[in-house]
Amino acid sequence: MDAKIRLYVRNQLCEAQIISLERNQANYLFAVMRQTVGNRILIFNNCDGEWLAEIINGNKRIVKLKCLNKIKSSLVPPDVWLFFSPIKKSRTDFIVEKATELGVAEIFPTSSEFTNSERINQDRLQAHAIEAAEQCGGTYVPKVHKICKLNNTLEKWPDNRNIFFCSEDNLKPTGKLSELPKGAWAIFIGPEGGFSKKEKNRFIKHPKTFSISLGPRILRADTAAISALTLWQSHFGDWAENYI
Repeated sequence: MDAKIRLYVRNQLCEAQIISLERNQANYLFAVMRQTVGNRILIFNNCDGEWLAEIINGNKRIVKLKCLNKIKSSLVPPDVWLFFSPIKKSRTDFIVEKATELGVAEIFPTSSEFTNSERINQDRLQAHAIEAAEQCGGTYVPKVHKICKLNNTLEKWPDNRNIFFCSEDNLKPTGKLSELPKGAWAIFIGPEGGFSKKEKNRFIKHPKTFSISLGPRILRADTAAISALTLWQSHFGDWAENYI
């Protein structure tokens, strides 16, 4: 199989299925990658896995593909959400990209008291998540949500999801990681200025919160996000199940 180009699609995928690509994808294939009718590429969605597909018709504006055969099944990430405060543009992009690669179910940009940036481009961040999955061989693209407010989020917090609270204050961990409950989790990473005292107290008092240490050093927000997700994956995610 000589197909190297991978594209995320929203269509259902099955044998002999004919799908049309979005215009920007058509332009990418024909104008950027110089593909032609008869060439084969790889396509995937969040449910049906990765498929080998042939270009059966197209130009820079519209492309039709035919699904040939399934290459691999979807690797759905564990049920963990990532909440983080937007920072500088390129570093926010970095968090979304690396969270997608590491395996996260949903991504929530979150506004807290010391958040420097109250606005995000949701479509651009979602595009970065798609590109990360396409480039790293992933078969799942997490949803990037609109920016939410921390206080409102905690007020409406679901009873069945635990909170992985990462504080720069080196709070005493809530027990050993090996003793924490399994199930649905959410990781919270503060902004560059950290969480406010009021926000920290609210986390500590929340019944679903487990305080987690990321070590003796204060980390940048983007480093903390990747470190926390790596730590969670190694103890509770599919890394722990398959490799550790």
